[in-house]
Amino acid sequence: MQGLCRQLAPRLAQGSHLFRVPGNAHAVNAVVLRTYSDKAPLDADVTVIGSGPGGYVAAIKAAQLGFKVICVEKNETLGGTCLNVGCIPSKALLNNSYFYHLAHGKDFASRGIEIQGLKLNLEKMMEQKSGAVKALTGGIAHLFKQNKVTHVKGHGMITGKNQVTAACADGSQQVINTKNILIATGSEVTPFQGIEVDEETVVSSTGALSLKQVPEKLVVIGAGVIGVELGSVWQRLGAEVTAVEFLGHVGGAGIDMEISKNFQRILQKQGMKFKLSTKVMAASRRADGKIDVQTEPAKGGAADTLTCDVLLVCVGRRPFTAGLGLEELGIALDNRGRVPINNRFQTSIPNIYAIGDAVAGPMLAHKAEDEGIICVEGMAGGAVHIDYNCVPSVIYTHPEVAWIGKNEEQLKEEGVPYKIGKFPFAANSRAKTNADTDGLVKILAHKETDRMLGAHILGSGAGEMINEAALAMEYGASCEDVARVCHAHPTVSEAFREANLAATFGKAINF
Repeated sequence: MQGLCRQLAPRLAQGSHLFRVPGNAHAVNAVVLRTYSDKAPLDADVTVIGSGPGGYVAAIKAAQLGFKVICVEKNETLGGTCLNVGCIPSKALLNNSYFYHLAHGKDFASRGIEIQGLKLNLEKMMEQKSGAVKALTGGIAHLFKQNKVTHVKGHGMITGKNQVTAACADGSQQVINTKNILIATGSEVTPFQGIEVDEETVVSSTGALSLKQVPEKLVVIGAGVIGVELGSVWQRLGAEVTAVEFLGHVGGAGIDMEISKNFQRILQKQGMKFKLSTKVMAASRRADGKIDVQTEPAKGGAADTLTCDVLLVCVGRRPFTAGLGLEELGIALDNRGRVPINNRFQTSIPNIYAIGDAVAGPMLAHKAEDEGIICVEGMAGGAVHIDYNCVPSVIYTHPEVAWIGKNEEQLKEEGVPYKIGKFPFAANSRAKTNADTDGLVKILAHKETDRMLGAHILGSGAGEMINEAALAMEYGASCEDVARVCHAHPTVSEAFREANLAATFGKAINF
């Protein structure tokens, strides 16, 4: 058995999952995991499995509260999907590709900036992205050291209600005896049945962050948040991008339909193409290396074939919860692979907790962070409260899309009386000076109480502006409260104030 462990160790070091179970590509064989250990057991008050935004933040906060903390991470670097192959590298590419798009198109010339001999150095752009990732993941390691969080490298599994065992890269195992266990294992890319990802020409969001050249034609399966973000990156850099979406709108779940329609129009103006209410049936590789993607209308109809150089599969993510040993402990997963919890983040075993993408709710890094902090505060005897209605969502294209609270469709469905306040960026002085006037702010308020129920922003800097709405909604502000707060001039945030003026008094000042 010891020899088997050492033979499989290099696979773990390369980021693969150790001890695969037939029929479950990301499960860990509990029998193998429990048979061999050659390290002295460690003791902890809190053991966190996973070092993504939820896990590493929870570990640091727990240490600050006086707990003895161990964080187990299977990958070589800390930070989880978000920092390594998600939020952080994608935002680097979105930012830099937008600069290239501005300089390469007519935008710079219209501003009186003339450039000769402009060219793309994709390798250098990827280096900048990797540098940002390295700095931030290394920063977590430094924070662990500062806060005295012990980092155990290995694939963690719960081997008892007070025990975690980590399968380490050298083939050994590290047993951790612990008072509390926090599952923060995050999520993984949802596979598309019948389409095999090779991360070269058929890629997931991970492979799309590291393409070695700009494809001539890129087909994206899915026009949700990840699909439009990564589609935007490669469209700006020169690819012809077509996104195929089963739903009848872009932007994914939660987006307000008025905002979605305006967003789609802007992206189409930039060059992206969409096939909405369309399903992908299959994909096949041709002799010349290109890929044929077979589609048909979601409700049935004539089939169509799209040909591309690279196919990007973006159909969502699923919880990374299999193979943790939960079933053996009697903790049953729900029908979507999530860990059921109560309002204190406890599973059916009270000292085993779960947060982030492993549990129900939006798969967002900041949602996981807040849950991690609140969860360990609860372990320390503190109050446990989070209002999921006040968790913002952002799409980091240009213009950005951001929203919080209810959209108009939800309020109609729930029968809530509401009123609307809107303000277009075309009427905002800072947006005009920036020559960046696409989009609007849309505020939804209760018709009788004026309490803000939702905020939806399409425009440059929407991801920053939405936090003003988050603060207002978290503390139960009315639209009049926001409208009467002095905002600096000239700023794009004045559009947010004006939309609240329109919601409260029926009219904005500058529109």
